[in-house]
Amino acid sequence: MADNKMIENIVREVLKSMNQTTQTTGTTSQTWSQATAAGLSPELDYPLATKRPELLKTPTGKKLNEITLEKVLSGTVKPEDVRITPETLRLQAEIADGVGRTQFANNLRRAAELVAIPDERLLEIYNALRPYRSTKQELLAIAEEMESKFNAKINAALVREAADVYERRKRLKVE
Repeated sequence: MADNKMIENIVREVLKSMNQTTQTTGTTSQTWSQATAAGLSPELDYPLATKRPELLKTPTGKKLNEITLEKVLSGTVKPEDVRITPETLRLQAEIADGVGRTQFANNLRRAAELVAIPDERLLEIYNALRPYRSTKQELLAIAEEMESKFNAKINAALVREAADVYERRKRLKVE
């Protein structure tokens, strides 16, 4: 009971902070594609939730200002409403690139690809990538699946690279 009250208070404070900042910064009608075409500026646009909330939507299409404590408690906002979207991760990657954090930006782009893969399958892939768990053919099949089924080209390339490295280092499963 005390834990629920504490969580409720934390969520309330976060939402209050977000709403106050959104009200003071205002919004524009610029769409995500327009923003990426124009380029995001870390100085002007970061943090996105505060300075560019109109660019952020949930996987179910809700806007950031539609996520409120009241809606969470009433069940109107569900867990799938608060998951991150590939678009948000790509926007964050653009901001990271803008401050010279290239590796972090690349990590965010890989994460954007992984959002499309169901959690259960991601865990299976993670376990398959552990040393001695998969043959080279199994890893190559995973890479092909990631690329063809989920359009995760960057991650597929990493799995192919892992297959080659595991082969060189003798970390593949022996049949």
